[in-house]
Amino acid sequence: MSNTEKGFVQINGQNVAIGDERNLLELIRKSGIEIPTFCYHSELSIYGACRLCLVDIEGRGLQASCSIKPEPGMKVKTATEEIREIRKISVELLLANHRVECPTCPQSSKCKLEELARKLGITDVRFKKAKLDHPIDFSSDSLVRDPNKCVLCGDCVRYCREIQSIGAIDFAHRGKHTVVTPAFNKEIGKVECVNCGQCAAVCPVGAITVKQDVDRVFAALDNPQKVVVAQIAPAVRVALGEEFGMTSGDIVTGKITAALKRMGFDKVFDTSFSADLTVMEEGTEFLDRFTKGEKLPQFTSCCPAWVKFAEQYYPEILPRLSSCKSPQQMFGSLARETLPKLLNVKPENLFIVSIMPCTAKKFEAKRPEFKQAELADIDAVITTQELSRMIDASGLNFMALEPESLDLPMGFKTGAGVIFGTTGGVTEAVLRFAVEKVTGEKLLNVDFHQVRGEAGIREATLEVAGKPVRIAIAHGLKNARKMAEEVKAGKSNYDIIEIMACPGGCVGGAGQPVNFTPGAVKRRAKGLYDADKMLQLHKSQENPYIIETYEKVLEKPGSHKAHHLLHTKYQSRRRISDKGMPLMTGEGTDKLSIKICVGTNCYLKGSQSILKALSKDIEARGLQDAVDIQATFCFEKCGQAPNVMIGDQLISKCTFDKAREALNAALQKKTS
Repeated sequence: MSNTEKGFVQINGQNVAIGDERNLLELIRKSGIEIPTFCYHSELSIYGACRLCLVDIEGRGLQASCSIKPEPGMKVKTATEEIREIRKISVELLLANHRVECPTCPQSSKCKLEELARKLGITDVRFKKAKLDHPIDFSSDSLVRDPNKCVLCGDCVRYCREIQSIGAIDFAHRGKHTVVTPAFNKEIGKVECVNCGQCAAVCPVGAITVKQDVDRVFAALDNPQKVVVAQIAPAVRVALGEEFGMTSGDIVTGKITAALKRMGFDKVFDTSFSADLTVMEEGTEFLDRFTKGEKLPQFTSCCPAWVKFAEQYYPEILPRLSSCKSPQQMFGSLARETLPKLLNVKPENLFIVSIMPCTAKKFEAKRPEFKQAELADIDAVITTQELSRMIDASGLNFMALEPESLDLPMGFKTGAGVIFGTTGGVTEAVLRFAVEKVTGEKLLNVDFHQVRGEAGIREATLEVAGKPVRIAIAHGLKNARKMAEEVKAGKSNYDIIEIMACPGGCVGGAGQPVNFTPGAVKRRAKGLYDADKMLQLHKSQENPYIIETYEKVLEKPGSHKAHHLLHTKYQSRRRISDKGMPLMTGEGTDKLSIKICVGTNCYLKGSQSILKALSKDIEARGLQDAVDIQATFCFEKCGQAPNVMIGDQLISKCTFDKAREALNAALQKKTS
């Protein structure tokens, strides 16, 4: 082997220099040759399941290029007749085991299986079609899971485990019975899924997709009694253009506004306005905590997937989360308070739509905390993907639309509100407020490059009025877990920690257009920073409509009225949703339900004794066919243990006598 060959691999007769590629697949792609894959993502572990990336290596035969290191002197062929036939057979087998609904599938036109079948020239499937009759899982507020379309590539499993550190779904069973499913075949909405939706973002075939809310929005637009308003999240404006052939990061706010008004939206506002509001409230909250040295570090609370993650795994750190609602929910709360009078509409006829890059926002909008007088603050949440479908369904030529202006007052924003959509943006926006507030001097240089970047965990220390402010930023829940563990163990010395569930922040949300082009998320983030630069105001406290809102509605940041409308509290979700463990079940369907918590606090305070005594009493009185008694977890009232639920009545600090009395009353009511 000559010296000139030592650092090269010969690919289809051409020498290609070896760089820092992880595997032969990356080197081949660097040479300009596209090798098909289903199970390969550069940020995930190498899996080697789909076998589509086979290449012929001289002296070694056929090998999966994703799991082979490039070595000097290798001679590789990527598309021999044998390889092409094997790939066709592999794709045909996948098609035979896949429910083919291409015209109606949400993944249509973006499906990798569809794309590969076309590229490989597959016009017929030579294998017997499998019988696919798995139930479709609609239990989640954010996602739809169709096991009949799954090709077992494992992308969703590895992303959930490796990037988000959750593992809400995994492989189960063996051989032809293998499926991807939550634990014990539960529904996805009843396990520890945080609704981030990244499983849907990496799914190549539509087995997991974003739950659609388009029909409800169209129905509201068609209802003459409804006044329909929209808020557009910052990250949407730098991604929607991708659906219409534009480049990642192109700012299309004006075109979005024009499209929404053509569809019939009465007003179009900007979530960046309520992001400015969040800065005022969260910044004030932070300064109060920092001055007192209490409940530090303060975690951000803008990301609903992170909030649910904390509620599930780290309830002990919940007091450290900012009590601020997310910008989406602040907008909804303030809109419910002010828009009925401003737009001369009855509160129940005001229909508020959020356009978000995030699937977890769908879950957040349905949290019971975010209701006023039985009206949800947000009526419907649609993603960037869903907005593009609405534009297409309306017959609009997006590229030909002339830009239009957002409506006032909640369409006006500063650059601080816009950069919320990228990792580090919330922290930078708060710093633009807090530094000026502490020093009492006008902040001239508003860029805090120390908190920007792509690293999963970033740290910075700033001197503010002679005091160090220690900052950490994490995106991706695996990194969030590291931060939370440090705080839980008492090893953290940070003052403020920003968490975003999705890598890259909201610009990388699962509701954004599916884009595997390298650098797409980075270009979206740059688009937000460019948008900040193009605005005249860069600090939330300078937004004249924010100032007016405080004067007319909220009084001042942190006021009682502001807390009522703009703040919330969190709950432990350490126990996942469960049907409980049935102990005595009648045959009928109309049974009285009795649930007795046997979690740690309730158990220590006597719930097990109540369970035994009540079970014996029911059996002695022959009530087995009238009741369904279960040991369960958890009613989230651990401080008032033991807890017993009889019918729809929760009895805290329960005793056997109280439980028996409530049981008798419930049975009497049932038979009367």
